[in-house]
Amino acid sequence: MPTPSLPATVSKNLERPKRHVAYTRHPHRWASTFRDAGCDLYCFHYEAAISSVAATKPEDQETKTPTSPKQLIRHIHDLGMQAGIAIKPDTSVDVLWDILENEKKEERPDMVLVMTVHPGFGGQKFMASELPKVKAVRERYPDLNIEVDGGLSEKTIDQAADAGANVIVAGSAVFGAQDPGEVIRVLREAVEKRRSGKL
Repeated sequence: MPTPSLPATVSKNLERPKRHVAYTRHPHRWASTFRDAGCDLYCFHYEAAISSVAATKPEDQETKTPTSPKQLIRHIHDLGMQAGIAIKPDTSVDVLWDILENEKKEERPDMVLVMTVHPGFGGQKFMASELPKVKAVRERYPDLNIEVDGGLSEKTIDQAADAGANVIVAGSAVFGAQDPGEVIRVLREAVEKRRSGKL
């Protein structure tokens, strides 16, 4: 995506709480825009954070100083938002351990997002191959919010919930359903049953 200006505009007109995943090459640059739009949680891609700059405004094209996941998490927290960090299918879960085990609380994320598709467009097939990453994070961090995004539906939710995911993103399955409310109910129930130990 060239710029996240449209999502920021939409976010400003939604009810709280609001979460945003920054599908952008320079997530540090856009964090304050989404804070100003009322976001409560700003999630960025690890892969973008290790290859982008620490600019703090969209119009700042001069900053060349690189950012890092820890620095970006601190920046997000300093802006008053929770911070999430996402990893793509091609990225090992091992990149997260140093970040999650950081002694500085302000540099630790509030949520981890494991992508179960390659980011870029909706309607992709769920990649169950990514669930061991969810399980590995859940085993180490039983109380951490772990999100999955990509291909989630009534047919795949049980696998994701069994692995330990407790935050679910479902686009096509919900918006393409005849009864979106029923789909949401099924997804929520699958997660809540496992988190409450009823399964």
